Order: sequence, then structure tokens, then C-alpha cells
Amino acid sequence: MEKPNCVVVILTFNSASIIRETVSQAKKLSPHVYVVDSHSSDNTVAILEELGCTVVQRPFSNYSDQRNWAIAQVEASYSWQLHLDADEVLDAQAVDEIKALLSGTPRFDAYLLRRRDYFMGKMLRFSGVNPWHLRLFRSGTGRCESRLYDQHFISSATPGRLNGFMHDKNSARLSDWIASHNRWSDAEAKEKLGPRVGGDNVLQPRLMGDARERTRFIKELYYKLPTGLRSLSYFVYRYVFRLGFLDGTTGFYFAFFQALWFRMLVDAKMYEQRSTQIPQRFN
Repeated sequence: MEKPNCVVVILTFNSASIIRETVSQAKKLSPHVYVVDSHSSDNTVAILEELGCTVVQRPFSNYSDQRNWAIAQVEASYSWQLHLDADEVLDAQAVDEIKALLSGTPRFDAYLLRRRDYFMGKMLRFSGVNPWHLRLFRSGTGRCESRLYDQHFISSATPGRLNGFMHDKNSARLSDWIASHNRWSDAEAKEKLGPRVGGDNVLQPRLMGDARERTRFIKELYYKLPTGLRSLSYFVYRYVFRLGFLDGTTGFYFAFFQALWFRMLVDAKMYEQRSTQIPQRFN
């Protein structure tokens, strides 16, 4: 018996404010939506069941662990997998292209899809990070890299590109955004100070690679800049050279918090961790 063509896999936790929109768009390209929920306390699960999704409960350890567990659950039953976060809403162009792709003979076994950022309820046309992510792949060819922060899906297959966007409609208030990025700064600092992980388990930085590999290469160069100067340089790049100022007040706040707050916080925590490892001597 031939496998169903594609399953959409979504991770959720207290996502009631956005999950209906995410699933409704996903259902336009596949009736099969598999959700791994981390014991939500709001009505996320009720909404998912109303929409006809398959819902399983699993405690959240970390993003890579949850994603790779989900991949293993569905790969024997579906030919293709599309992975979304709870607040990533596919636009019409992305839905139409993925449907057309999977109804034919795909040229590639994995595909990159671009994300469009939102901040404080506004779509960022210029100042957003808008990175490319590998989210659609043939079962058996993709997994999530083992990192503490900034995790990407990786594949041995050369990826193609899709048009359209995943709209990252982060519905969190600014205070929630700050709280989550405070946690992520812990993970980023620990990642940068820990032993370097190599091999096939992580996305490798390559100047001449795809968009994700080039971004990681540039990020490696970023961390070679002096502390303080790098976060300031990043702010200037994002707000001035990437035309973030055209997003108005929201664009300024995003560039400020992303570069001068979050990136500076990572630097401060790296400094703190290095300092506490140096024995203090008193005369």
C-alpha cells in the first residue's frame, strides 16, 4: 500500500492564540497534521482535536530531542515531512508551490523555506532576520541538529528552494519575548563556550554553501569581532544597511533588542562564565 504523500509536523505548548491559523493553512496542503504537544494548560489540544489533527503528548526536553522524536514517529508512514513551529503560518504562495511540488516529481529530496519575522504584532519587511530553513524533506533524509540554540534541520541531500514564506507570527508580548530570549542567551553562551561539535551532527559553516551555511559562516566571523563592537556592528547592519528603519518604530525596537540587548546579553553571560572560572587571588 502506498504511503500518504506528506505529513505536517507541529510542536505546541500553550499555543491557543495562533494554532488555529497555523493548522488551517497547513491543512490546505495535507490533511495529515501530526502534533507533539508538551502538556499545554490552555485549550490548544481542544482546538487541535476540533481541527482533526493527530495529537500526542510528550514532555519537552529540548528542541532537537522533540523534533527528532517526532521525525522518527512519522517517517515509516509518510513519504514527505513538513515541519512547522506552532506560530509559523504558511502563506498562499508557499501552500500552492508545495502542493504542486508534491503532486509531481520533485527534483530534490529536501527544500528550504524562508521565514518572515513579526515583532510586537507587526510584520517586519526589512529589519527581520528572515532566515532560510530546511523544513520540507523526504522521510529518511532529514533530522534536527543537536545544538542548544539556533537549531536547523540538516540533510545529506542538496536542498532546493521554495517560494513563499512561513510567517512567524510570534504572538508573545514583549515581556514574554524578553523572557524567552533571556533563556536562549543562556543556551547560546553555553554553546559558544562548550566544546566544538563537528561531523555530520550539525550544520557546517560554509561561505560557498547554501543560505543557512553562509549565515553560520558569517556568525562564526561575528564571534571573532571584539566584544561590544560586534553587537553594535550588528545593530548598524540590521537597522541601517538592511533598511530596518523603514519598519518604523517597531523596526528600531526589533534591531535594538535583537542586537544591542540580546547579543550583548550573550556576550555578558560569556564574560561572566569565563570570569567565574578564573581563581580569584587576594594579597
